[in-house]
Amino acid sequence: MQPHAITRFDTLPQTVSSLVESGHRTYERSHGVRCDYTPFSLVLRDEAGAIAGVLSAYTAYAEVYVDDLWVAEEARGKGFGKALLTALERQFAGQGFNNINLVTSAFQAVAFYKACGFEVEFVRENPMNPKLSKTFFIKYFDEAEQNRGIL
Repeated sequence: MQPHAITRFDTLPQTVSSLVESGHRTYERSHGVRCDYTPFSLVLRDEAGAIAGVLSAYTAYAEVYVDDLWVAEEARGKGFGKALLTALERQFAGQGFNNINLVTSAFQAVAFYKACGFEVEFVRENPMNPKLSKTFFIKYFDEAEQNRGIL
């Protein structure tokens, strides 16, 4: 077998990105599904207009994935994190999505996400560094019809 060349890119060239997207769309269509991958962010500003929190996420198929939730240190404990999650839920409720997914490390916000109504789906323990154990959360929408991700 011939050796393969593998190159790391910090930002994928547009030609490669287009090739991958086209390949995914073709494969998905052959299975009757549609990804509609859409990244986005919600930015929360305090009363003075300063950025107090940011939620970065994306949609794929019938799910919403929280990639990152950050609240400025001086703004913590004021309900801004919960406000961002509530805004996310309101934005996608009734839009045919099934659930919201997120992952947090043990040292981060496990109790916070539970308090916001997210259910623990599973925990992946890190025995070498327990602070980096991951908790996978899910929160389902009360949708009568889930039509996202279906052709």
